[in-house]
Amino acid sequence: MSENAYSETATAIRPKVVVERTYRARPEEVWELWTTKEGFESWWGPEGFRAEVHVIEPRVGGTLRYDMIAFAPEHVAAMKQMGLPTSHEARGRFMEVEPHRRLAITEMIDFLPGVKPYEWTMVVELFPSGGRVRMVVTMDPMHSDEFTRMAQEGFASQLTKLDRRFGGREA
Repeated sequence: MSENAYSETATAIRPKVVVERTYRARPEEVWELWTTKEGFESWWGPEGFRAEVHVIEPRVGGTLRYDMIAFAPEHVAAMKQMGLPTSHEARGRFMEVEPHRRLAITEMIDFLPGVKPYEWTMVVELFPSGGRVRMVVTMDPMHSDEFTRMAQEGFASQLTKLDRRFGGREA
C-alpha cells in the first residue's frame, strides 16, 4: 500500500502501539501534564523537540493546538534531510475526557509531504495504586510501518522527560 493510499483499513490491519509507565505520582499530577499548557509544554516532544501550546481545552470536543518545533541542531538537520518541516502546527481535539482517569486525543496528521492527511488517535489511561500511577497510552498506527516505528521511538523519547520528573520509571 502506498503512503498516499492510507485508509482506515490500514489502521485496522496494523496493531496499535501500547506504551506503559508506572510513576511515583498521583493521577492528578500526571493528568495536569496532559491537560494544561504548562504541563504539556514541560514534556511533550521527543528529546531535541519542544511544544508551544496555543490552545488546550480538555473537554469533549475541545481543541488542542500546538507547534512541534525541532530545536537541537542534529534534529533540525535530520528533519531537513527527510524532507520534513522543522516546525509544524499540530491540530487535534479531545474525544474523551474522564478527569484523572482517561482521555482520548485525535490529531490531524497533515504535515508529511506526499501523504494524504489523516486522523490519528491516542488514548491515555491512568490507574492509581498506592502512591503510584500506571499510565497506559494506546496509539493508532501511522500510515506506514516506518512512521509507526518512528512515532513509537519519539514517544518513548519524550517519556524520558517524565521519567526524570518523577525520579525514574518503575517496572
